[in-house]
Amino acid sequence: MNRIAVGVLSLLLVYPVFGQTPIPVADPDPPLSGYPRKALGLPTAAELTTAIYVRDVIYGHRDGMALTYDVFKPKKANGALVVNMVSAGWRSSWGPPEERQARYQWLIDKGFTVVALYHSSAPRFQVPDAVKDVRRGLRHIKLHAAEYGADPARIGVWGASAGGHLSLVAGVMADDGDPGAIDPLERLGNRVAAVVAYFPPTDLDVLLRGRARQGAIDFDESLRAPNSPIHFVDARDPPTLIISGGADRGVPIAQSEMMKASLDKAGVLNALKVFPDADHDFYVKGDPAKTDAYAIDAMNSMVAWFEQRLN
Repeated sequence: MNRIAVGVLSLLLVYPVFGQTPIPVADPDPPLSGYPRKALGLPTAAELTTAIYVRDVIYGHRDGMALTYDVFKPKKANGALVVNMVSAGWRSSWGPPEERQARYQWLIDKGFTVVALYHSSAPRFQVPDAVKDVRRGLRHIKLHAAEYGADPARIGVWGASAGGHLSLVAGVMADDGDPGAIDPLERLGNRVAAVVAYFPPTDLDVLLRGRARQGAIDFDESLRAPNSPIHFVDARDPPTLIISGGADRGVPIAQSEMMKASLDKAGVLNALKVFPDADHDFYVKGDPAKTDAYAIDAMNSMVAWFEQRLN
């Protein structure tokens, strides 16, 4: 494994970093991202003709800075929309739509509108800030979904690791809005119709126990439970697919298993897909081909889940 991949994997093992950090597509080692290798490169000229963009949509502000998302509208839209939680270690790094499109091509080719949702980012902001941001972002997306060629009742959310945590937040911590809120946007509901979460943190009390408080997790321990999806599951939650590695040392498989048990108990339609020998990001040491195969399998499963639940 080269030095870049070693460095990223070391962060997973030593620090509480969870995410979809890409390495160059030409690198001989597997990408640590949950994405197939080909999705980490630039889109082809032909792929760039399949979608148009709505750029830098502002859905709120934090400390005077804009909170934004980008929209990828397929030329042949099916009326459904998938929100991708762009988050790695609760660090949300913006990228030009022209560079990100390859990551969403599986969905665009099936006619899904895609939204890349960005939140206030570590290290300046912490997990509770990201949770508030994405919940607000979903209200804004639902309000404007028709402008993006989508039905607000046919919205799904998807993310990996920290993004998986935020996807579950969007699914199980949703509400119908607060009629008495001063902010008009907060009066609107933010419920979604389907969730896909890759190797997600679900119980922050368990996951962060004993870990140094730094960066995104440098917040009061009393706020771990209020920002853990595991504590908010109820029968109204949307169909949820979780995909994880059975050998994950960054976010242990127990996090996914506990979430599935809670969803089962509440009677929520759900599935847990496990790649037994995969570490975080579906990484299999010494086997880049298997890593890529798992990532492609996960992408196909994600698209199929949204086709079944949103169409």
